[in-house]
Amino acid sequence: MKQRIISSAVAISLAIVMLLLHETFVFNLLIGMISVLAIAELFRATNHLQFTIPALASCVYAFLNAFMYVFHKHGWLTFFNGRLLMGALCLTMFVFYLKNYKTFSYKNLFLMLGIAILIPYSFDTVILMGMVPGSRGVYMVTITLCAAWLADSGAYFAGTFLGKHKLCPEISPKKTVEGLIGGVVSNGIIMLIVTLFFDLATDTFEPRYIVLFIVGCTAALLGLIGDLTASEIKRQVGIKDYGKIMPGHGGVMDRFDSVLLVAPFMYYLFQQGALLK
Repeated sequence: MKQRIISSAVAISLAIVMLLLHETFVFNLLIGMISVLAIAELFRATNHLQFTIPALASCVYAFLNAFMYVFHKHGWLTFFNGRLLMGALCLTMFVFYLKNYKTFSYKNLFLMLGIAILIPYSFDTVILMGMVPGSRGVYMVTITLCAAWLADSGAYFAGTFLGKHKLCPEISPKKTVEGLIGGVVSNGIIMLIVTLFFDLATDTFEPRYIVLFIVGCTAALLGLIGDLTASEIKRQVGIKDYGKIMPGHGGVMDRFDSVLLVAPFMYYLFQQGALLK
């Protein structure tokens, strides 16, 4: 518990720094590093770090994909964009496959390619939200992370005091139906509370509170799908945690599994003007 508290304090401090510097290159740098670590953890869990060139190419792609916005912001290197980088990644993977088809099967190829594209795609939406100037960008990133992470707290307390019916015992034995309901409802309420705080602190936007409550409930379900998927992968490969970078919590993937689905969902809604007037 002491380790978990210390790790949480460090993570919260890092998150605050990221939010304060969301309009600087530091934000892109940190998101790029998180993306690289998540890819490396998944490759290690599935025993794919042994394929050095595809693994390195995937990590380079993830970092450059996060950092290129810094250059584009100043009008530099605009020839290099996400599509070009993805094309270079695919070409590298395919050439490696053709040269090593006896030891690097098509299953290895598409597993590594899928991970290398999925992770940056999800974190890319966090970067795009963070690039929005002023308090609006801070709010978008904050509410997205809250939507992904805080449902667990509501689910934990509801499951502890009311939990009787197992949700999916083979994948996650501790999760209950009652915990799920508690997490969904509490997430919607938390979205309203966090939004109200920003609404009172600034006059830069007008939230759609009813929509935000519904979105909070939906995000809790999406986060659960991400969490259960990551848990099932760990169960199938026979590991407890994806890493040890956060003592008591595990690795980056143990903390960001729910963000992978929630962040693109939130970004899409912000982009469509569904959450803010």
